[in-house]
Amino acid sequence: MTRLLCTLLLGLLAWQASADGLRASVDRARLNAGETVELILESTDATLFGKPDLSPLDTLFNVLGTRQVNRLTSLGGEARATTRWIVSLQPRQSGFVVIPPLQLGDQQSQPITLQVLERSDNQGTASLAPVFIDASLDQESVYVQAQSVLTLRIYHSVSLYDDSSLSPLEMPDARVEQLGEPRTYESDIGGVRHGVIELRYAIYPQHSGELTIPSQAFSATVADRSRSNDYLPFGPRTGTITRVNSPSIPLTVKPRPADYPSDAPWLPARALSLAEAWSPEPDNVQVGDSLTRSLMLKVDGLSSAQLPPLAATQVEGLRRYPDQPQLSNEASETGLIGSREEREALVPNREGTLQLPAVEVVWWNTQSDRLERTSLPARTLAVAANADLSAQAPQADSLPGTQIEGPPLWPWQLSSLLLALTTALGFGLWWRARRQPAVLRAVQAGPSPRTLLDDLKRACQANDTQATRHALDAWARQQPETLADMAARFEPLSTALDGLNGALYSETGQHWQGEDLWHAIRNLPTAETTQDSAQEPSPLPPLYPR
Repeated sequence: MTRLLCTLLLGLLAWQASADGLRASVDRARLNAGETVELILESTDATLFGKPDLSPLDTLFNVLGTRQVNRLTSLGGEARATTRWIVSLQPRQSGFVVIPPLQLGDQQSQPITLQVLERSDNQGTASLAPVFIDASLDQESVYVQAQSVLTLRIYHSVSLYDDSSLSPLEMPDARVEQLGEPRTYESDIGGVRHGVIELRYAIYPQHSGELTIPSQAFSATVADRSRSNDYLPFGPRTGTITRVNSPSIPLTVKPRPADYPSDAPWLPARALSLAEAWSPEPDNVQVGDSLTRSLMLKVDGLSSAQLPPLAATQVEGLRRYPDQPQLSNEASETGLIGSREEREALVPNREGTLQLPAVEVVWWNTQSDRLERTSLPARTLAVAANADLSAQAPQADSLPGTQIEGPPLWPWQLSSLLLALTTALGFGLWWRARRQPAVLRAVQAGPSPRTLLDDLKRACQANDTQATRHALDAWARQQPETLADMAARFEPLSTALDGLNGALYSETGQHWQGEDLWHAIRNLPTAETTQDSAQEPSPLPPLYPR
């Protein structure tokens, strides 16, 4: 039993090692002769020790260096260890070179094919400079809105500090997108090893004619190793700042071909593929079933923002519920690959045969310079009856002249009538409020000024000093000015008030005659209101009305 358990355990470990495998990848699959490429070997098997056997590489490559990176990650509470070996290789020959499978214990990597191009010696005297830039386009002439790849390589045979900078590529008449992150590798030029910083851009001209790729400026600080204080770890950096410019490159932009269909969106590309996927497969479809159809458009040479929407599935008897399209871009050796995926849920609502039309995309092949059409064939869906839905359907449909009773309509009619009445009532109240003044005049409380004036007259004619004084004070409180102000501007009133006050506070009050006071009140002139000429009259009533 123990031997059997050990055998099963070893078999399980061997199966897991073969399942994980030794994965191999490169940072680029296309390079020039004399340049280096980084081979990345990755293993997730923690039971393996040592390093891969690199001896099979000696035949076709120069192994310039190897470094190991260990990484521990935690996913879902489970720790996972990953080991990477990064190997710098320099091909010994040009053409198609194959990186052979490498061995690590029982694991083996897959082979990788590289394309090594012959170097064109076009640097001239610039290659003798310690820092220079080489710029190139993958093609000299492109169609409008088609892709042209600009490759910018910065060579340096001296050490540079990490303060280097490159001016941005700005072109008003073209869309520019950077392809991935900058690459760094080494290249052997004339027996001198150079470090290389490579950047690539996808350029999409928006107008036909002549277009110029502008020059870009690169600046960096060159380390001066002849100074002894440069070796101090915390000392100041010593060196000289160098600035170099890339050459300007002309680009011819051709217009849209005349034989391209005018009603089709313009799609100039290197390659185009169109595929569909179903979930579940539409083999046994019944009424009411939900099918998910995915249409995937992938174009080599265009970004996802340039891809048009695909034709919608408009079929009678089939309800369609579209989803938002999924857009993505992928940088490759030839440029940008744009993808567009459109998903839609399709639900048949009747049995029978439903014919889905073909999906066609018209595009221009920039490799063969001709018009092409890529399409998906038409599809026929055989929809069967759903027994569950048929049992729930009303049987009265088969009887002619039979009316199907539904819910009563009077609740809806009553609610609609109430809504209409309340709306009309609210509109009437609004119209009435609109015709009213914004501020209503405050209603005066107490007796009116006419009544007070009559009371004052009767008190004066009765020669009653106490009643006259009370009536006079009540009348004066409703006047626009005080009693003292009125006496100040009308002398007869002032004389009559003096007589009244004397009669109130003396023994001669019983002989007082009120005819003079009433005569003065009756002949009192109206007060003229004077305002400052610079002050505007206020449209609002007084805050505290008298």
